[in-house]
Amino acid sequence: MADNTQDTQHAQTTIDDVHHDPYVLTKEKIQEPPTGLKQSLKFLGPGMITSAAVVGSGELITATTLGSRVGMMLLWLIFVSTFVKVFIQVELARWSISTGKPAIFGYDEVKPTIAGHGWPSYIVLIMFFQFVTGQAGVIGAAGVAMSMLLPIAGGPTDPISIALWVWIMALLAIAIHMANRYEIIEKVSTTLVVVVTLLVIAMVFAIQFTEFAWSGAELADGLRFRIAAGSMGIALSMFGMTGVGAGEVSGYSFWVVEKGYAAWTGPNDGSQGWVRRARGWIRVMKLDAWVSWVIYTLSTAAFYMLGATVLYKQGLEVKGTDLVGTISRIFTDTLGGWVGPLFLLFAGIALYKTILANVPTFARQTGASLAVFNVYDWKDHKKRNKVMRILMVVFPLLWASAVTIFQSPLFLVLLGGTLNAVYLMIVAVSTLYLAKTDTDPRIKDGTGFKILLIVSAIAIFAVGVLGIVDMF
Repeated sequence: MADNTQDTQHAQTTIDDVHHDPYVLTKEKIQEPPTGLKQSLKFLGPGMITSAAVVGSGELITATTLGSRVGMMLLWLIFVSTFVKVFIQVELARWSISTGKPAIFGYDEVKPTIAGHGWPSYIVLIMFFQFVTGQAGVIGAAGVAMSMLLPIAGGPTDPISIALWVWIMALLAIAIHMANRYEIIEKVSTTLVVVVTLLVIAMVFAIQFTEFAWSGAELADGLRFRIAAGSMGIALSMFGMTGVGAGEVSGYSFWVVEKGYAAWTGPNDGSQGWVRRARGWIRVMKLDAWVSWVIYTLSTAAFYMLGATVLYKQGLEVKGTDLVGTISRIFTDTLGGWVGPLFLLFAGIALYKTILANVPTFARQTGASLAVFNVYDWKDHKKRNKVMRILMVVFPLLWASAVTIFQSPLFLVLLGGTLNAVYLMIVAVSTLYLAKTDTDPRIKDGTGFKILLIVSAIAIFAVGVLGIVDMF
């Protein structure tokens, strides 16, 4: 018992030690990595923030929408969509742990350069628009859910009532994140992810006692590799919005540094001690990434199955501003009208959780992009914090404004998903470049991982190309 207490205190001490500026690597911050699964689990966390960003918009809206349109046919795409991206996520995080720099600065090192900056840096700046469109749709859907639960003005779907709820949630997100502390973000994210995931998985099994029950044969049929006619557009959006997208992959590199993995590894002095520590903390990071993968993949598959059973079998499709009302039929049609209010609360929490996770994530990415173009010095801790806090006000306000103007949350979410799939191509190319030219070869994995990394990049690039074709 004493050993467990000591381990916990040690973990907390090392976490507190790096948080004043985890992006500065010094020998004083070095800590040996944990050994064994039990000890490693105490240092997980970045993946739960990523899961909080993932489990919500892509699942509740996009995956459910796809299921309502094509049934079980594309269930296999859930697993492919989430699985292939993890290798890019891990490789990019490996680079960040070894250098202490988040991904945005890595993109700036990719050749060829244009006016002194890597070509991806210019495209990353454009990602700002994807950050706005996708999350505007998410907070809009959350506003619809809360308005249906407790309308502020007019009826449940009155645009004014929805807009008021959106602005309330935007202002609340700003208030929550003003502290700008990693540990707060991690704890809130972990709690909400666990609650949402357990509830949706329970619902999948609850429908087995209704007329919409799914069979083993239907499940097997859904795992066959095939594409439904006319569903390519929504499938591309799902690929972009489910699992880790460009924003989540890039954001994860910030969280592994702020957790302390890079600071505890220390600056690369070329020694075998550094290699040992780096490989040890990278091992913890990989465990963190795969644990989060299990969580958001199960959640995604569960949401898809709900749409593919309850909605699809009734011929109900998720459309326009009625997306939350349509999705709520999953619950009211199986358990009765009394559960409707509970679903609306659940939907509001699930969607809003994505917003809470993405406010600090997108603020960091945009802030780093501004630093890349010399708007301010990233190494200046006070200026960096000031820029992040400003951006954590700007993003929620932009999202609320976009929803107020464009009253179609589903359209905004799907547009953001398609853009995410396209931007993920740039992330994949940049990751391969950094892995080949800048990552210390002593901390790389073997041939098997390299093959999977290349396959991952090819799959991401292929879907991105299809996304561009589909857009035009």
